Amino acid sequence: MDITSLLIFLAIGAVAGWLAGLLMRGGGFGLLGNILVGIVGAVIGGFAFGFLGITASGLIGSIITATAGAVLLLFIIGVLKKAA
Repeated sequence: MDITSLLIFLAIGAVAGWLAGLLMRGGGFGLLGNILVGIVGAVIGGFAFGFLGITASGLIGSIITATAGAVLLLFIIGVLKKAA
């Protein structure tokens, strides 16, 4: 992985985390928090979309997949916090 790919990967994570934060609680989590939520969300979204047979390609597809996964991650965390 070259530096350009790494920067794109981090930017997608940051955008996805920020969008998920807006959708789920009305704000972001800071740059590092957004990147972390977006990267974990990308893994979850890729698994969930693959399980459903949905394929996303390109930059926009990657952002949508990562955002959907990040929203799912934040939803699960919210449910677990309420249960505790």
